[in-house]
Amino acid sequence: MISDKRIFKLFKQCLSRALIALSLACQIPSLQGVCHADDVADRPNIIFILADDLGYGDLSCFGQKNFSTPRIDRLAEEGMRLTNHYAGSTVCAPSRACLLAGQHTGHVYQRFNGNVQFRPDPDDRTVARLLKDAGYATAMIGKSGLSCTSEDGSLPNRKGFDHFFGYVSHGAAHRYYPEQLWRNGAPVGYPGNHGKSGAQYSGDLFLADSLQFIERHKGGPFFLHLSLQQPHADLAVPLKWKEPFLGKYDETPFEGGHYRAESHPKATFAGMVTFLDHTVGKVIDKLREVNVSENTLVIFSSDNGAMSEGGWSRRYFNSSGPLRGGKRDLYEGGIRVPTIAWWPGKVAPGSESPHVSAFWDFLPTVCEIIGVQTPSNIDGISYLPTLLGKGMQQTHAYLYWEFYEQGGKQAVRMGKWKGVRLDVSKNPYGALELYDLEEDLGEAHNLVLDHPDVASRLEELMRAAHTDSEIVSFAKRSKRRSQ
Repeated sequence: MISDKRIFKLFKQCLSRALIALSLACQIPSLQGVCHADDVADRPNIIFILADDLGYGDLSCFGQKNFSTPRIDRLAEEGMRLTNHYAGSTVCAPSRACLLAGQHTGHVYQRFNGNVQFRPDPDDRTVARLLKDAGYATAMIGKSGLSCTSEDGSLPNRKGFDHFFGYVSHGAAHRYYPEQLWRNGAPVGYPGNHGKSGAQYSGDLFLADSLQFIERHKGGPFFLHLSLQQPHADLAVPLKWKEPFLGKYDETPFEGGHYRAESHPKATFAGMVTFLDHTVGKVIDKLREVNVSENTLVIFSSDNGAMSEGGWSRRYFNSSGPLRGGKRDLYEGGIRVPTIAWWPGKVAPGSESPHVSAFWDFLPTVCEIIGVQTPSNIDGISYLPTLLGKGMQQTHAYLYWEFYEQGGKQAVRMGKWKGVRLDVSKNPYGALELYDLEEDLGEAHNLVLDHPDVASRLEELMRAAHTDSEIVSFAKRSKRRSQ
């Protein structure tokens, strides 16, 4: 018969071994910070607010003079402007894929607008899946970046988002008065809406849902990807947002077509950006209201450069600022986007960083923030040292983009040098344009003849960065109309 003393000794040995095992488990990178509920709760909330087709010069804190964006300006005053930050692509679906998957368009699966969506896990693993596995409540509200022309309303939930409310088809997301949205795999109808007009504005619906999500999960940690439509065409906004600008600009009415008719395109555009500004302000107000602002990182950006569609021209208000081109270009105006990081007590107020970064850097930044191992098959580099102003900031050897419309295009940035190749479908080894972005931000002077060695190096990088895709190629791409 075992004595009481012997039983107690065995119990102590078992307890000691269990504690050692638990300690070792907590040292595994993929489990760091997940071992105790208190540790999880102490992790910061993360919000990524993404505008649609907002140009580099469309915010007053980035130079816009025709209207103001006071709430986003305040975000910049209290946080950091990232002046060398790039979108994943020059159109929406591939750009958003780069953000969520941590890969550039030479590697990511969803690298074009068309009939494409993320594949089931473990393929196309998203930042939401990593956060969910680490104990975060996750939500995507607005325009899904996981598909372009899909009607699979439950896809976001299967890709790591606990909660999804919005559009899964980017064609449907052209409309601001939806007849139907998706909520966690179930269709939600709006019988008072007719697409181009109606009673319930999608931006109001998405803002209300976002504030409810923050309220429900204020105990944290949570990840909210608020993926907005403004200022993508249709040009549409409730009258109270447009009204302050009526009569302020010389207008050329748009008669309509695929996009809705609009008698005052300039006033409507200004109202749409003002609504966007209001939405950002309301999110920040909610964080302060529930006392989580100092434990929340907010990043604001745009999915690509300024558009010229639906009665709008990016030239009206100089939407690209000092940059050349806009949406569907791989010049700076198509891919360099206005980006702000806000994290009270962590990100220095009123700061600015020229660190060269891109959408595919968001995923590894999140991994560093929450202490999980960064996946090996990504192209990104964490920019957390830049945000915090401490530690060694690793830099990219180069950034790369490819685009399959308008004859096919490629671009690469290496330090101050930018290479652009057009008509890739006709000639994959055609002439390269070369620009010195430090001296020529507007990409007006092609220096390829002056620096053939640099051009040759950029051509090598283009070849190395591109991997063949099973679903699209420069020689033959989807015939579906771009969204």
